[in-house]
Amino acid sequence: MNKKIWLMGVVALLVGLVAGYFFGSYQAYDRGYEKAVGDAKAAQEALAKKATDDAVKAANPFQTTNPLEGVTANPFEKAKRALNPFAE
Repeated sequence: MNKKIWLMGVVALLVGLVAGYFFGSYQAYDRGYEKAVGDAKAAQEALAKKATDDAVKAANPFQTTNPLEGVTANPFEKAKRALNPFAE
């Protein structure tokens, strides 16, 4: 009787270890798969952002700006008054 209890305990322990090993490996596989999918999406987004930045730089390779951007006054107004003082 005592040997049967020990044998059943060892068998139950082995079955539990095997079941735990397979369950754990499936859980680890699922977590690893989800992590890989997330990493792939992040890499694709980074590549898309880099491609967008490169396209913007290619459209304006010298990064020039308009020197009169934000100027509201006419730069020729002073010369116009000096040349024709009787105009309004």
